[in-house]
Amino acid sequence: MLQLSAITITQFKNYNSASFAFTERVIGISGLNGRGKTNLLDAIYYCCFTKSYFSKTDALNIHFDKDGFRLESDFNQGDDRQKLVCIHRGTGKKELLLNDVPYEKFSQHIGKFPVVMIAPDDVELITGTSEERRRFMDTVLSQMDVDYLAQLIRYNKILQQRNSLLKRFAEEGKTDMALLEILDEQLMPAGLFIYEKRKAFTEALLPLVQDFYAQIAGRREGVTLQYESQLNHTTFDALLLQLRQKDMILQRSNGGIHKDDIGISLQGQPFKQLASQGQRKSLLFALKLAEMEMLKASKGFTPILLLDDVFEKLDEQRMQQLLHWVCHENKGQVFITDTHSSRLENAFAMLEVPFQLIKL
Repeated sequence: MLQLSAITITQFKNYNSASFAFTERVIGISGLNGRGKTNLLDAIYYCCFTKSYFSKTDALNIHFDKDGFRLESDFNQGDDRQKLVCIHRGTGKKELLLNDVPYEKFSQHIGKFPVVMIAPDDVELITGTSEERRRFMDTVLSQMDVDYLAQLIRYNKILQQRNSLLKRFAEEGKTDMALLEILDEQLMPAGLFIYEKRKAFTEALLPLVQDFYAQIAGRREGVTLQYESQLNHTTFDALLLQLRQKDMILQRSNGGIHKDDIGISLQGQPFKQLASQGQRKSLLFALKLAEMEMLKASKGFTPILLLDDVFEKLDEQRMQQLLHWVCHENKGQVFITDTHSSRLENAFAMLEVPFQLIKL
């Protein structure tokens, strides 16, 4: 089992300096809003994924009026103990060391300590734009497959170059079609690789999501997922050719896997139009628990699960179903935050699981 045994946080978000030791598989973290519950989970996530779950730039992770931050964490997997240190010096320079050996590329670390986070605003995965669902696919697949992450980085780099070229065409009033075609040739292999991986991922995800949804909601309600991609209907080269004129006018690339989505339906109708708040929350948790199962199957061990403020978001029955799964059926380490320590203690006592409670 993968287990985080300790973390030391220096100048990260609202923490100036703090250390925590984790002695159980199930850990509750309680405290009033603003005390750092979410930031502690985010520090754990950062150590696993080399970036914050919430902040788009590292500058937002630095404690007020400081120059950088440092995170040190100890992970155990059986008898194998590993120390991770992440240092951000505030100048944009970042270092990542595993057992005192620096990584050449941060991407080499992704998937080493797999993690799944569930936070209140994650309902955007259901109700938000396609970008949220692409990020979900990419987050899971990048932890499962190092080649996927490499191809995704390559695709995004070439796409950025292609968009810059289209803007240059408009600014200079002349085109270099030979250069555009070279970028198209470079874009397609990476895009097709990602397309095939996402398609297979969505097919494997569907039965897991349906089963978890039924467990949390207490019944099956006809939820389906479908991978939506322009490449479902045509070849990549035909797509780029078909949209070339539109690309030139709009100065950006309108065709490719950066337009993909997961279509979610309830009884054959768009899910977000019909679903109640409870149904949306049930589906969110079903997606995240399915993510855990896929990571477990891929890695051979259970990822760490981070649950932020979930008690406020579910009715009692759905909450009990969720906690039963994450604390009993799930064999991995789980961190759960709540504003009320007594609510955490009562929930764990009812489940009859050994737990550690940290009060902030």
